[in-house]
Amino acid sequence: MSEKTVLAPYERVLLARRKDRMQITDYIDELFDDFIEMKGDRLYADDPSILGGVAMFHGKPVTVIGHRKGKTTEESIRYNFGMTSPEGYRKALRLMKQAEKFKRPVITFIDTPGAFPGLEAENRGQSIAIAENLAAMSDLSVPIVAIVTGEGSSGGALAMGVADTVWMLENAVYSILSPEGFASILWKDSKRAPEACAIMKITPEELKAFGLIDGIIPEGKRCIRAMDTMLEFELNRLSKLSASSLVAKRYEKYREIDGIYKPGKN
Repeated sequence: MSEKTVLAPYERVLLARRKDRMQITDYIDELFDDFIEMKGDRLYADDPSILGGVAMFHGKPVTVIGHRKGKTTEESIRYNFGMTSPEGYRKALRLMKQAEKFKRPVITFIDTPGAFPGLEAENRGQSIAIAENLAAMSDLSVPIVAIVTGEGSSGGALAMGVADTVWMLENAVYSILSPEGFASILWKDSKRAPEACAIMKITPEELKAFGLIDGIIPEGKRCIRAMDTMLEFELNRLSKLSASSLVAKRYEKYREIDGIYKPGKN
């Protein structure tokens, strides 16, 4: 039996960016029934780079939200290559609050090179929109499961990633910014991105070792079945907790990452 090929971190980045990877529309088709899309942030506009709505999972209603990149050039342009504007994050927040009202679990699919950095996005409150999502998700009284399916870069990913449990596909990446951006800041040379990846610790195995994610989902033919099994297990587990316990455990989960915080002592 041949050993599994070990990919370098930057090779994972290239795989995570491939256009032929499964995207949120594929996961919705494979995992959920009766998906109903909901649009708009009720403040400014609808951002199509965020796809969200209500669906059935194993006979129970859930709210599904995720980044959308597009598979063709036309789709990529329409969805701004997965770079979300403030109205997209506000739409996601609106759907999360709706889920809380009707006691539906929230499932997020993360795949973005980062939030849209354009001047118009800043003028409409990009940083505030991201911060409001972080705050709201930390206090949401329903279960939240987040899955990084491709790129998980910067605050654009974190705005969908404050969850009770966070999983990654085996060839996904999760980082504070792109390797090219990291290399440009550190060495003024974006071509050193492969070198930057080794420093950034962005692979699922590295992040799991640090306690930043909770599990890794295999890709290929096993992916959908493994994801379905994981979601069913996690939602059943989390649904047994009271709203107050859910929020408290989520708080402790993220406080304990630094290795300093001790529940009941800080």
